Amino acid sequence: METTRQAKIARLLQKELSEIFRMQTAKTHGTLVSVSTVRVSPDLSIARAYLSIFPSAKAPEMIESINKSAKTIRYELAKRVRYQLRKTPELAFYLDDSLDYIENIDHLLNTDADTASGDASGD
Repeated sequence: METTRQAKIARLLQKELSEIFRMQTAKTHGTLVSVSTVRVSPDLSIARAYLSIFPSAKAPEMIESINKSAKTIRYELAKRVRYQLRKTPELAFYLDDSLDYIENIDHLLNTDADTASGDASGD
């Protein structure tokens, strides 16, 4: 169960991380990184950020690059939230592939609907 404090810190981190990634990806044209959600541990020492990356073909290499530069991102984040948080949590970044999953399900449903309507019209 997430406490109110955890939820507030998660929203703050999500907002600031989104801004950091927006500024970083403005330099690398063609890749869009958005922070879909942030989950903070109960002791507020670890924050897990789930990222959506478009185009999804570049996602694995982007996540690897982001995780390598996690300390730099944490430093940038600490500068932004220094008046709200005493200690900035350690950051871990994960790929949020829920949009790909939804797209795949939608595609499967559409192909099933097409074959079902094709069978119905053949009768």
